Amino acid sequence: MSLSPEQLAEIAAARAEARPTLRPVSPGAEAALFTARPVLDSGFVRLVDYMGDDGAVVQGARVSYGRGTKAVSDDRNLIRYLMRHKHTTPFELCVAKFHVRAPIFVTRQWFRHRTASINEYSARYSVLEREFYFPRPEDMAAQSATNRQGRAESLPPEQAEAALSLLREDASRAYDHYLHLLNADEDGKVLDESRTGLARELARMNLPINVLTQFYWQANLWNLLHFLKLRADPHAQMEIRAYAEAMLEIVQAWVPTVFEAFADYMRDAANISGPAMQVLRAMLAGEPVTQEASGLSKREWRELMETLGR
Repeated sequence: MSLSPEQLAEIAAARAEARPTLRPVSPGAEAALFTARPVLDSGFVRLVDYMGDDGAVVQGARVSYGRGTKAVSDDRNLIRYLMRHKHTTPFELCVAKFHVRAPIFVTRQWFRHRTASINEYSARYSVLEREFYFPRPEDMAAQSATNRQGRAESLPPEQAEAALSLLREDASRAYDHYLHLLNADEDGKVLDESRTGLARELARMNLPINVLTQFYWQANLWNLLHFLKLRADPHAQMEIRAYAEAMLEIVQAWVPTVFEAFADYMRDAANISGPAMQVLRAMLAGEPVTQEASGLSKREWRELMETLGR
């Protein structure tokens, strides 16, 4: 299940209780608050809280006491200037907090971004749910021969189903053994009064990394955008990319002007090295350029050509 009945009741109560405020609010963020966006088969991401909006970025840049200029276009141009020249501080004045449910192997990638505040569900304190992530058959792919951390083409259907069968069998067996070690059911109640269960902090070692966990993740807007640039990239692992794409929708609703600048100058932009810039200038001048004469490695040359669509 994505959210427990208790969590759903808590969310419904929070959404029903409107609170007057004097602080700036974002209509898009207000609409997104608490709503769980499904990700993968049983994960989700939801906006829990936020501070600031497009106007807060402008206010921070100008260190003004108001809400920006009277001309919206002036505020847009300023935000685009800040993004283009990577003046990060005004963006850091906005903050968002998310509640995420994801497989542990996704969270291990997620937590590599050490620019956020995190609190994760504790398997030392509570029993983890019998919830696992399994890819769709079409997402079961072979190891890439050129990218050590990437996938190649999808496995043939019969091989994909065989692999999924093993994953499901192993996960189910591991969870059964987990409960046996705990001497408990999924609600944490003792099964056999005649024996002592293993400590939760030890029994959890038996679980695979596709088990679902939950965590709260709070980051300022600039660090959030940096996270999304990397994790929504086509080269990112498909599973974490699915979460990043869901979060992009929330950010677009929260700070639409910032999101537009982010898309233009970060997400859809390209970083060109000095030697690559020399190659580009030569190409624009109509001069013949080869990889061997460019000073670029074969990989750099290939990446540059991909960037230029050649």
